[in-house]
Amino acid sequence: MATQTDTKPNPGAEGRSENLRDSAMMAHLLDALEKGTDIGHYGRLVFTMVGRYFMPEDKLVELLARQPDMDKNDAEALVAEVKGHDYNPPKRGKILAWQKEQDFPICPNADDPDSCNVYEELRFPDEVYERIGEYWEQQSY
Repeated sequence: MATQTDTKPNPGAEGRSENLRDSAMMAHLLDALEKGTDIGHYGRLVFTMVGRYFMPEDKLVELLARQPDMDKNDAEALVAEVKGHDYNPPKRGKILAWQKEQDFPICPNADDPDSCNVYEELRFPDEVYERIGEYWEQQSY
């Protein structure tokens, strides 16, 4: 099954892509979700935190609702929670830490230090980078 993210152009800034599948980790998660494979709590969280910037909310909910023990209401609640808290996509280190808490490998090639860094692979909207910059400015005071 093809997702809408398969057809988005791939211009990207600084070599980063606007196509979710151009991140090996996100393609791995998308494939598992499309098959109904349980990607675990943290896999769903990572997918939502990143995917919300690259696909319509209804598609995000549809994919998440395919998870075992998760229905449309649960999927909508997860998306609403992530959006409500305005979570930034997680850094590679956080993804690897969360991966240790579950069976499903979120990062399919965790031994490669260049893998699973969504900030290197994908181009997020400017407001994501602005929020990160503001956070680090506040930390420096």
